[in-house]
Amino acid sequence: MRTIPMLIMLSICLGVAAWLFFLWSVKSGQYDDIEGPKHRMLEDEEEEEDS
Repeated sequence: MRTIPMLIMLSICLGVAAWLFFLWSVKSGQYDDIEGPKHRMLEDEEEEEDS
């Protein structure tokens, strides 16, 4: 009988952890520029390095 409450608590903890990870990724800017890499891939210009 202890299994069901333990599984419920485990699923709540995992859900909260996933939510916190998502909030961290949004605050760190992971979703700021979704279209940029697609357009950079098509450009032929090479970046010049300053020596």
